[in-house]
Amino acid sequence: MTTKRQIEVFSAGCPACQDAITMVQDTACPSCEVAVLDMNDANVASRAKSLGVRSVPAVVIDGKLSDCCTGRGPDETTLRAAGIGQPTA
Repeated sequence: MTTKRQIEVFSAGCPACQDAITMVQDTACPSCEVAVLDMNDANVASRAKSLGVRSVPAVVIDGKLSDCCTGRGPDETTLRAAGIGQPTA
């Protein structure tokens, strides 16, 4: 018996998330089991956070955040460099 690849798509239900879900489902093969998880569910959000998800849509493959989804989301250093937190003249 072959083990299936477990794919989780973390979504907030927005159009960008729906596009990602469609892409993953269209790309998946018979060896893939795709689950779409709603970030509005507190348990799902907690699991996403533990996996390092910082923005949605995000794809996790076999329990690991996909490289395409790492390093995204707000970053305080970048926001401060853009002027947030600094008074205007």
